[in-house]
Amino acid sequence: MPSVRYTILPSLLAAGTLLAGSVLADERSDWPERVHLGTASLGGTYQVYGDGLVTRISDELGVLALSQASGGPFHNMTLVHTGEAELGLVTLGPARELWDGEGVVAPGEEMRNVRALFPMYQTPFHVVTMADSGIESLEDLSGRRVGVGPMGGTCAAYWPQFFEALGIEDVNLQYAGANHLADYLPSRLSDAFAFCAGLPIRAFQRLERNHDVHMFGLTEAQQATLLEAFPVEPFEIPADTYATMDAPHASVAFWNFAIGHKDLPESFVYELMTLVLDDPEAMQAIHPAAVETRAEHLDKNDVLWFHPGAVRYYEEQGLEVPTAMLPPEMRPEEADPEDAEVEAAPEDEATEQDAASNSQ
Repeated sequence: MPSVRYTILPSLLAAGTLLAGSVLADERSDWPERVHLGTASLGGTYQVYGDGLVTRISDELGVLALSQASGGPFHNMTLVHTGEAELGLVTLGPARELWDGEGVVAPGEEMRNVRALFPMYQTPFHVVTMADSGIESLEDLSGRRVGVGPMGGTCAAYWPQFFEALGIEDVNLQYAGANHLADYLPSRLSDAFAFCAGLPIRAFQRLERNHDVHMFGLTEAQQATLLEAFPVEPFEIPADTYATMDAPHASVAFWNFAIGHKDLPESFVYELMTLVLDDPEAMQAIHPAAVETRAEHLDKNDVLWFHPGAVRYYEEQGLEVPTAMLPPEMRPEEADPEDAEVEAAPEDEATEQDAASNSQ
């Protein structure tokens, strides 16, 4: 008898393994062979975060993932909407503009093929200059050459609007990637670099390691003005963010979210959500800003509908996705106004007949 038992058991285990493998293969049958992730310019947080994320997707999900340098959120929304990239990283300010069809590049086109996935971190705005530049605050940027990031990025879109709202005139704007603009300062090709990204910004760190620099944010009055004029949140840059800082800086920030095309398989997005949100330490190892990559921050998105795979993940974590942020196919059925009109017709006809009878 014992010999029979030990010969059957391996067979059962093998059969179970084959069955599990078959089920897994079925679940992944519609998965893409490769995905592209839109990030941003070199030296910014998107590039670091995105490069680390595609490595994890390739290594742990078995799907070839490639990082695609881009102009930033505006560009990434367009890439995902058109299907040129399956995944992307965005800040919610630019995302709202393109979602509502208010983008400058494609005015009137509502980019609704995009779905929200998981929260990433907040993007605060602040400025770095050379220590001997004589620039101490935003007011000193008037008439100066100021780098604001690449065209199509959040910083390049909003810093000019911030300057206008704060009454800072005659700023000579320069557009380029984070690393290039950081290099312009010691070369005296720029007077200041006004940027925004998850903290710490690698380009700022590299600059202060090799040069004497000065960093600053907003005054309380400037912060209040921007909070009233733009869909941003108050933010305080901690004093220990950079070696150069000796006190916190007031700022404002947008939330960042990962996005995906609406046609990505639900099971793939669910596994991606699990990969990112179930192992926060692995994401923080990619970049410290990922300390805010947490499922509970889903409520920061009030712009984009969530992907069904993301909704499934959140619900399994006991978190509720607001109805307004559900994709149309997942919303509770509502009465069709046209049906209501049809149902009301017989009663209306009966009322008219009664009225006619009474008049006779």
